[in-house]
Amino acid sequence: MRRVLFITALAAVLALVFVTSAPAGSILDRILQRGELVVGITGTQPPLNATTKDGKIIGLDADIAKEIAIRMGVKIHFETMPFAKLLPALHADKVDMILSGMTMTSERNLKVAFIGPYYISGKGMLTKTQTIATLQAAESLNDPQFKLAALKASTSQSFVEKTAPQAKLVTAKSYDEALGLLFEDKIDALIADYPFCAFTAFRYQEKGLVAGQSRLSFEPLGIAVKEDTLLINWLNNYMKMLDGSGQLQKLGERWFKNSSWIKDLR
Repeated sequence: MRRVLFITALAAVLALVFVTSAPAGSILDRILQRGELVVGITGTQPPLNATTKDGKIIGLDADIAKEIAIRMGVKIHFETMPFAKLLPALHADKVDMILSGMTMTSERNLKVAFIGPYYISGKGMLTKTQTIATLQAAESLNDPQFKLAALKASTSQSFVEKTAPQAKLVTAKSYDEALGLLFEDKIDALIADYPFCAFTAFRYQEKGLVAGQSRLSFEPLGIAVKEDTLLINWLNNYMKMLDGSGQLQKLGERWFKNSSWIKDLR
């Protein structure tokens, strides 16, 4: 209990220091002057992030972003867009950070800074064919007879290109588009983040969807930001405190172990 109180108090002090010491012209200064944190997110990657029937953005990513905004003492604004447009939006200063199930790859890290990981994911497989679902490796899909879908400009696309180059790859702008292809039997399987595959198979059991039985890769998810020393330092320290206090685990359990929110999705 004392440890949790100490971490909470430290977080409050850190937030105060943050507000009073952001250098003029920095990303931090922009956020504070605006009084709003703009977060790039797809809103279509449940349970990490999703959109409700009334247009609200929910999920683990959304909760983390809201906690960050609260500690900064600013409002939160979610800028939703296709996954492929997230990094360009960050580079163009249309968003302050990306919190949308983005894997911390070495290629991306050459262009942006990452804070995390806040969650360890991995590639999964979503299909309507039970025999495909039992495959233990993506290499088994490396056959011209298979049509595989993946989110455009995602690590899922790269994963298919590297491990199953002979399969026919179909890139989709969103998971909704990819699911439509799967429902209409225009593809054999969707390669995506394992949590999404498991969640979607559960949600659409009546449509015959099944998820692969194991993760096919190691995928650490992080918060992407442009180079700003103080912002990176603050986020690193805050995420450590969020994890150390046990709050990050509780946020994860809310979305990964409780399915009551599914009824609210559009």
